[in-house]
Amino acid sequence: MPKNHPARDEWETFFITDNVVLTPHTSSGQVREMEKGKLPIRMINISRCDRRQSDVSHGTTFFQFEGLLIDKGINITHLIGVIDYFVKHFYGPNRKIRLRPTNFRFTEPSFEIDINCALCEGRGCRFCKEGWMELGGSGMVHPNVLKAGKIDPEKFSGFAFGWGVERTYLMKSGVNIDDIRIMYRNDLRFLKQF
Repeated sequence: MPKNHPARDEWETFFITDNVVLTPHTSSGQVREMEKGKLPIRMINISRCDRRQSDVSHGTTFFQFEGLLIDKGINITHLIGVIDYFVKHFYGPNRKIRLRPTNFRFTEPSFEIDINCALCEGRGCRFCKEGWMELGGSGMVHPNVLKAGKIDPEKFSGFAFGWGVERTYLMKSGVNIDDIRIMYRNDLRFLKQF
């Protein structure tokens, strides 16, 4: 693993020993899929992740839902179409989305995906802060990632996205909590709602 790999980031990663970490991202599933050498790639991966990051909208343990599509002629319009389709069909046709440009090491261009908060209906609350909740990250797979996966970036392109399952559910259900970490505190008053 390169010295500047995100899995070595002390802010996001739990180090058990110098050589053992708890999984901070589901991206390793993308690598395994590329190593198979079978194109095109269309995959969904759901896995438990553990990170040191913790605040009202991020827990230290969560399940991440991730998608990867690699094929000939894939462009940003396909990425936006898939995200829009998911949001409209999972959350409802009236939910608003926005893509904010950001920087991820493995995608270019990269975007944070936001949807309007169901708890406050976009007015702003402790959980969303300004009326929008981050669903997750996305972007076009960086050509260097394709090359590392032995895929020719002159012939193939793709996109990836990922977001937390818990946050996705909370955003759909409209459960009114102001701290996502309560989902793992074994508080039966909260858990009996489900």
